[in-house]
Amino acid sequence: MESALLLHHLHTGLTAFRACLDGDLSAPVAHCGDWTLLDLAEHLGSENIWAATAVTEGHGDGGGGGPAPRERAALIRWFEDTSRTLRTALDTDPAAEAWTFHPPRTVGFWQRRRALETLVHRWDAESALGAARPLDPELAGEGVAEVFDTMAPRQVARGRARPPRQALRLTATDTGASWVHGAGVPAATISAPAEQLLLLLWGRIPTTSPALHWAGDRETALAVLAGPLTP
Repeated sequence: MESALLLHHLHTGLTAFRACLDGDLSAPVAHCGDWTLLDLAEHLGSENIWAATAVTEGHGDGGGGGPAPRERAALIRWFEDTSRTLRTALDTDPAAEAWTFHPPRTVGFWQRRRALETLVHRWDAESALGAARPLDPELAGEGVAEVFDTMAPRQVARGRARPPRQALRLTATDTGASWVHGAGVPAATISAPAEQLLLLLWGRIPTTSPALHWAGDRETALAVLAGPLTP
């Protein structure tokens, strides 16, 4: 996906997440442990600063500048500041060098990563408030690709998972895109809209979701999904 489109999605995602901060900050966020919406805002905002520092200072030691404010108005100002800082840092040549936790070592890595991180957490925040909106299919597909080309290999590199013994194919029924994770001929295929595939890979929907269509060796598919594929 092109840099300009990723930056557009990042901006719209951060704006939508900020709108959620007008809601119940104590709302629990499913799939994020015992976090509330306030905790999720602190996480996303702090990582905005972390990623911006990786680009502007060339290292991964940047923090979020301490805990986020607890009071709503101050929290919103803080989150808007982190979003502005991130967008400013990323509004540059995607081929420019940057510190990253996985190849490529470029600004483009962070343009993609932050757009996708924001996409999933925007869904988390809206879901916590009972108002989750659909995900952009093309961006969701980019997220599926990122799981397989970045997140899953990183899990293996860090000793948290092993490479899959058999391959799994995922097919997006709305965009026609398809991805294979693992070597060899896929033993199974899961078909669904790109949004549902992304949410599956990030543990936001169960493997029993009726949105998923399974073909082939389901046991093998479940083993691949168990990975773990994502942090």
